[in-house]
Amino acid sequence: MLPKPETKAASASAAFFKPGTIVEISSEDEGFRGSWFSGTIIRQLPSDRFLIEYHNLMADEKSSKRLREALDIRQLRPILPSETGQIFKFGDEVDAFYNDGWWEGYITEELDNNKFAVYFRASKEQLVFSKEQLRIHREWFDHTWVPPLRQDKGESNEAVKTEEFGKGAIVEVSSDEDGFSGAWFAATVVEAKGNDKFVVEYQTLLADDDANLLKEEIGAMHIRPPPPETNIDGRFNLLDEVDALYNDGWWVGVISKILTGSKYVVYFRSSNEELEFQHSDLRLHQDWIHGKWVMLSKAMEL
Repeated sequence: MLPKPETKAASASAAFFKPGTIVEISSEDEGFRGSWFSGTIIRQLPSDRFLIEYHNLMADEKSSKRLREALDIRQLRPILPSETGQIFKFGDEVDAFYNDGWWEGYITEELDNNKFAVYFRASKEQLVFSKEQLRIHREWFDHTWVPPLRQDKGESNEAVKTEEFGKGAIVEVSSDEDGFSGAWFAATVVEAKGNDKFVVEYQTLLADDDANLLKEEIGAMHIRPPPPETNIDGRFNLLDEVDALYNDGWWVGVISKILTGSKYVVYFRSSNEELEFQHSDLRLHQDWIHGKWVMLSKAMEL
C-alpha cells in the first residue's frame, strides 16, 4: 500500500508532540466539530497516532478518571499562546470557552460591560460571553499560527488593506446613523485620504439639494468591496440569511416564508418587520472578515 501523501509532513510535526506535552485536541464526533479541548500527550503510537489524556473530559459520567483516546496527529496542535491587549469587535472570528472547550464562532453583537454575542455555525446558536472567555480564532498551519499572533497592546485584530480602495474603486459603504445601521450602499471612491479615511460618492443617494449624488468621508471600518455573486439561478431556503435591496441599499434579513413565483418574505430583526421581495432583489448574506468573504450556513433561530 502506498503511504499517505501527508505522512512525511505528519512525521515532521510529531516533533512537537513529545510525551508530557500539553496540546489542544479536536474531535470528529458529531456535535464537537469546530471545538478544541486541552490534554496531555501520554505516548506516541504507530502511524503518527498518539495516546492523549484530556484535562476536563471524563471517561464517563460516573467515572473520576480522565478520558484517554488514541488520536491522529491531524487532530492535535500546540496550545495557543495567550495574547495581550486583544480588541474584539463585530465580525471577528473567535474561539469562545464553553463546556470545557474552545468553540469557533463569529461576534455578531458588541454588548455593554465587555460582553459579546457569538454565533456558532455548527449549532446555529448565539450565546453571550465576556471578553475573558474569548480569543481570536487561529489555525495551526505548517508549524505556525495563522493569522500570526499579536502581542502589541491595543493592536487591532484586522488590518485594513486600504490599497484595495483606490480612486475609482466600486465599493459598498455602511453607516452608523440611526435608521441606517446594518445596511450597505453602493458607492465609488473619490479619494483615499490616508489614516484609513476615504471620500466616497454614493451611486444612488442624493445630497440635500437633490441635484447631486451624496459625497461623504468615511472610515475604513465602513468600507468593503462588493460581495461576489452567489445563488444567481438557484432558490433561497427557509431561514437563509440574505441581503435585500430596499430603499437603495442592501439590508440584512432572514427568509421567513417561501412564496410562489420566485418571491420570498424576509424578516428584518432591526425593525421587527416582514417585507416581500423578488428573487432578483435578494442575495445570500456574506460578511467581509479579515480580508475575505465569509458566509454563515444558516441564520440564527427567529
